[in-house]
Amino acid sequence: MAVFLALGLNLKPGDIPSPFINKPAPTFSAAKLDSPEEKLSPNDLKGKVWLFNVWASWCVSCRAEHAILNALAQQQQAAVIVGLNYKDEPSDAKNWLQNLGNPYNVSVMDREGRIGIDWGVYGVPETFVIDKKGLIRYKHTGPVSADDVQQIFLPLLSQLQAESE
Repeated sequence: MAVFLALGLNLKPGDIPSPFINKPAPTFSAAKLDSPEEKLSPNDLKGKVWLFNVWASWCVSCRAEHAILNALAQQQQAAVIVGLNYKDEPSDAKNWLQNLGNPYNVSVMDREGRIGIDWGVYGVPETFVIDKKGLIRYKHTGPVSADDVQQIFLPLLSQLQAESE
């Protein structure tokens, strides 16, 4: 038992394996944060490489990664960035984005956490990379760092952008 505990304590949160890798992104239809009368689903993004970032205004770690996501968003060729506002109040989420900047091409609401459950979310923040075919190619648990962007995300996004549909 002590061996398993020691191994578990040495795992990095980003190393948690996902059963969704190379599988189709779970479907949803969610209201957009800025236009609740409009909905977005993964089918709307077919043919595009996109990031799916799970975030919340109450999340301290989300604040830590937010500047990194804002910088990544400036690299327009990288990918579409979709935010999943998780178990949050829409007014709090809108204030957060207004005050800290908005890296998302679009953000959708998951007030009850059902979409997060379908995607296997352990907590926030988490970021998924989805290819042009709608397959999840990578999952990052925890805040994204500048090193993660340079060493993992940008090379992967470049590779996926070069792939045909």
